[in-house]
Amino acid sequence: MRSHSRRDSWKSGLLRPTVPASLHSWLTHRGSLTARLKAHCRQFQVKLLHQGLARPFEDERALLGLRRGELVWIREVLLCDGDRPLVFAHSVLPRQHVRGAWNLFAGLGARPLGEALFTDPRVARRGLHFKRLGAGHPLSRRAARFLAAPRPSARRSLFYRHGRSLLVTEVFLGQTAPF
Repeated sequence: MRSHSRRDSWKSGLLRPTVPASLHSWLTHRGSLTARLKAHCRQFQVKLLHQGLARPFEDERALLGLRRGELVWIREVLLCDGDRPLVFAHSVLPRQHVRGAWNLFAGLGARPLGEALFTDPRVARRGLHFKRLGAGHPLSRRAARFLAAPRPSARRSLFYRHGRSLLVTEVFLGQTAPF
């Protein structure tokens, strides 16, 4: 297994020269990305790609404090304007939290997770972290068929409800702002 250098890790601030200027405000926006996209889209929709048990990526496992081999609940969706994919979203929830603090997660289907996160006063968000994803990164491979850019910009953050964590990563599929 390949070890990641500090240079490969997620950063708490944008590295401006490596991120297209038109994406800055989208990546650093602390409010609901869903609400912001809805305000700009003619026909906003969520397309569910995958939802179920899987192994987390190594950096997700470490961040969530999970044991090696432990399964998590993964949800992957596209946030689209009509048929045009704008953002690939990848959410990771420790399996034991599906029926407890995050019981809403399993039944979302094609409904936006962002609406649930930003309308529930019991949900708190931690800081945003950023990364330019290389072709070898697992999220780039998962989103490859939708990518319009070879090194997409991504952000992720932890959300907490009743002290239980949920990791949400959003991969911006183009080199420029969605609109």
